[in-house]
Amino acid sequence: MTKLATALSITSLLMFAVPALAEVAPDELVKTTAQEVLDIVKKDKDIQAGDQKKIFALAEEKILPNFNFDRVSRMVLGKNWRSATPEQQQAFQREFRSLMLRTYATALSKYRNQTIDFKPTRVQPGDTEVTVKTLIVQPGGQPIAVDYSLEKQTDAWKVYDITIEGVSLVTNYRSQFGNEVRQAGIDGLIQKLADKNKQANASK
Repeated sequence: MTKLATALSITSLLMFAVPALAEVAPDELVKTTAQEVLDIVKKDKDIQAGDQKKIFALAEEKILPNFNFDRVSRMVLGKNWRSATPEQQQAFQREFRSLMLRTYATALSKYRNQTIDFKPTRVQPGDTEVTVKTLIVQPGGQPIAVDYSLEKQTDAWKVYDITIEGVSLVTNYRSQFGNEVRQAGIDGLIQKLADKNKQANASK
């Protein structure tokens, strides 16, 4: 969990304020944005002090828009997405998005001077999906491998999965949500997410 929290904290920074420029190579886009955001966070005393409202607002505005949230939702529900009604799909997306917002906002507040080593990325002109490989270097700790899976949409590259030390976040969520659906159905999963989100919002 410590590795996950650390990796997510730097992941949040990498996804921060990514400009919607499809013609920019995905690895270069992530590189330049990461440096810009690292500079901002280092100077932002409110974020460093754990100002939750400010962190959540920044995560809402800058992080989640850089994900292909429709694809992520379909992937984490798997076959259960196809059997869900449109209303259930919409409700799940709403609650799952809130969960992701809380996850990244919390992780963002844990940033502690990590640095990023970017591995070479080969992008061919016709590629529509690319993996950007990075290594998070943390003072006094082992480096953490983090891979970003991106797809090219009409006007931007979007993230649809993140793999930390060989473990896919989408796969993790799919396993967790699959167990919930088997026990309580899709409505039970949605209600559980809604309850957790409501509880978290009340404690902010």
